[in-house]
Amino acid sequence: MVSKDQRRRQLAREKFERQQQRRSVARRKTRRRNVIVASAVAVALAVGVAAYASAGLTGGDEAASAPPAPRNPCGAPAKGTPSKKTWKKEPAMSVDTSASYAAKLSTTCGTIELKLDPGKAPHTVNSFAFLAGQGYFDHSKCHRLVDAGIHVLQCGDPTATGSGNPGYSLPDENLKDPRLKGGVYPAGTVAMANSYNGKDEKTRNSGGSQFFLVFQDSRLPPNYTPFGTITGGMDVLRKIADAGATSPDPQTGNTAPHAHVVIDKATVTKS
Repeated sequence: MVSKDQRRRQLAREKFERQQQRRSVARRKTRRRNVIVASAVAVALAVGVAAYASAGLTGGDEAASAPPAPRNPCGAPAKGTPSKKTWKKEPAMSVDTSASYAAKLSTTCGTIELKLDPGKAPHTVNSFAFLAGQGYFDHSKCHRLVDAGIHVLQCGDPTATGSGNPGYSLPDENLKDPRLKGGVYPAGTVAMANSYNGKDEKTRNSGGSQFFLVFQDSRLPPNYTPFGTITGGMDVLRKIADAGATSPDPQTGNTAPHAHVVIDKATVTKS
């Protein structure tokens, strides 16, 4: 005859075995569920990669297969349209070469402040002040960002193509500025873009309205008129650069910033 203690131990053992069996079943279910989830994730990733690869090969434009759009760190532009004005010749000289001039670029990404140097680049500063007064820069996109090798943001083209100009060209100035040491445009330089090809002297003196802002020392030949310095907003330029740039446009070759940089208003004041 089984004693009470033996019976109690038997019941305890059976209860333990039932618990172990339930735990074993639960573990098997959990493992099976995890395998199913993992398989689903793997399939989803494989489908996503295949769709992305297909889009890259065929040019598909379905939203589901497109890579996520880079974050735009800037705000919405002010209401208005880019200028379509052009002039037949360079504006008459009215700049005071002995005075100080400051420019303010109010952009969708923040304010950038410049100190202009009319004493060393009178034609360029005179033109820049004239165009700003005409609203030429207002509502225009900064169309080009380069942050590898050189570190510049290029603006001043209302067409945002890299080919826009005010209808006239400017002489090269201040190319022997002592700040351009060793073929480097130092961080903070404001310089005029041009279409000089490095070979044909006839392509010199081809500046117009497009200018670039150097936010990190950049190795460039001294072919671009330096006409000012950045006195405020380097953090704005860094924010724009950190957002990155697009691949080169097949038509223009421009690498546009992912940040939507629009000059809402440009002003120049004499002090």
